[in-house]
Amino acid sequence: MSDRIPNIDQDQNLVERSQDGDTRAFDELVRKYTPKLYGLVYNMTGNREDTADLLQDIFAKAYRSLKRFQGKSTFYTWIYSISVNMTLNFLKKRGRYTKLSMDDVDSGIQNDPDFIKLTSGDSPLRDVNIHELQKRLNESMMKLSEDHRTVVTLYDVQGLQHSEISKILGVSEGTVRSRLFYAHRQLQTYLEDFIK
Repeated sequence: MSDRIPNIDQDQNLVERSQDGDTRAFDELVRKYTPKLYGLVYNMTGNREDTADLLQDIFAKAYRSLKRFQGKSTFYTWIYSISVNMTLNFLKKRGRYTKLSMDDVDSGIQNDPDFIKLTSGDSPLRDVNIHELQKRLNESMMKLSEDHRTVVTLYDVQGLQHSEISKILGVSEGTVRSRLFYAHRQLQTYLEDFIK
């Protein structure tokens, strides 16, 4: 089983216990999914405060709706679908063109051992201003339509397969591939000047 796909049997057990009123079981689902959903929502919104607020709303909605969850899909697919839909609705209300908070640029990559190894020595990458690159990536992601940003986030950031994305978004795998193709092409165009 892939690292990206949580243990379905364990999820089912936690869901059933939650449906029976065990709040600790739901808390465990929240703990389990918060890191993945944080990454998903943050990459769609580009803002930490919005992400934190949305996550609270997502889990509150999931908790309220849990009694109606019948297990026709996995909990994993269900919670991702709620997250994507609520985030897209938020983005539509907020409006596509908002100022990105540069406080949100994540500098964690500078402490990543692979990044340090890659950029040490005589590598030309060491001269890259990582903050500027992250800023450009964030700005480029925000220029994408919500649909394109969503598939890029699910595929490239979350590491989900086309079939999983198809279930989460309720579209065909062909649509997922098409959106990814156009989104990647747009990102490449947006980043062309910086990469040269």
